[in-house]
Amino acid sequence: MTIKPPKKPEWLRVKVPSDRSSFETIQKIRQNALCTVCVEAQCPNQMECFNRGTATFMLLGPVCTRNCAFCAVEKGRVAAPDPREPFLVAEAISELGLKYCVLTMVTRDDLNDGGAFHIERTVKTIRTKTPEINIELLISDLSGSGGALTKVLQTKPAVLNHNIETVERLYPKVRPQAIYARSLSLLAEVAKTSPSTTTKSGMMLGLGETRKEIIATMSDLRSAGCQVLTMGQYLAPSKKHLPVAKYIDPQEFDAYREEALRLGFVGVASGPLVRSSYRAEELYAQAIRHQEETRENNNLNRKPNCTKMLHISDNAQPFRDASQGVHE
Repeated sequence: MTIKPPKKPEWLRVKVPSDRSSFETIQKIRQNALCTVCVEAQCPNQMECFNRGTATFMLLGPVCTRNCAFCAVEKGRVAAPDPREPFLVAEAISELGLKYCVLTMVTRDDLNDGGAFHIERTVKTIRTKTPEINIELLISDLSGSGGALTKVLQTKPAVLNHNIETVERLYPKVRPQAIYARSLSLLAEVAKTSPSTTTKSGMMLGLGETRKEIIATMSDLRSAGCQVLTMGQYLAPSKKHLPVAKYIDPQEFDAYREEALRLGFVGVASGPLVRSSYRAEELYAQAIRHQEETRENNNLNRKPNCTKMLHISDNAQPFRDASQGVHE
């Protein structure tokens, strides 16, 4: 028996702003033949962001090596990384006059370093053109490679984002090639080895998770040292993807935001249309302000419990030590 998905509520109807700013942003992206997660992942906020002159650039091509059941990004055969991409992205960012940018990536399990060298090269190239820019990296799990993660962290991003996406119980259905504990391990490793980097993660709601599971996932993220959290409504990109199990109303998102703050997150964005990189600069500024206020009040941040998460699952797979190396 096929269960009919619930009807999309009014609060998910998006008003599409469009003026010369959005046109110019789109033109710069097209001129450089760049990929953005805004378009590839069918983000509902893409025109709003384009209107504000921002975009989230997606590195390593438009095709992913994994088959997550929620994602609109194309799956299949991938091409070698484009050596021109770092320069094209840097040029677009310079032309847009950005002071803050978000770089994301497709998962590249075909590359020995998961694409870490390409990310490093892109960040360095961006900084040659825009030295004062703050960069947020939204990365894959890099197949658990500690060496690849070290290479990424050596670029000194302002924010390192890795999305947990959903609760542990739903991983086999939603993210069959990912591992819940491995994603937590990545965040814990960042918190431990690069304390000046703000750690961030995101969740989709409406896939069939329970409130108890959502709270448990938030607690696991905090135990791993995650500081910033985004929560948004899952929207099925097509009939071939997982159907929406439930539409979460805005009041529930507000309640989850309060719970996340209570758990100790320093920046939280929670709402039906929130996505990982939506208004990322504002959320980063919010987190920095909170941290400064905390220091001023002499309430020193506690060191994150980077080992607790290793006991969350019997199948925990901590990140491999950096000494295992990365092959470029």
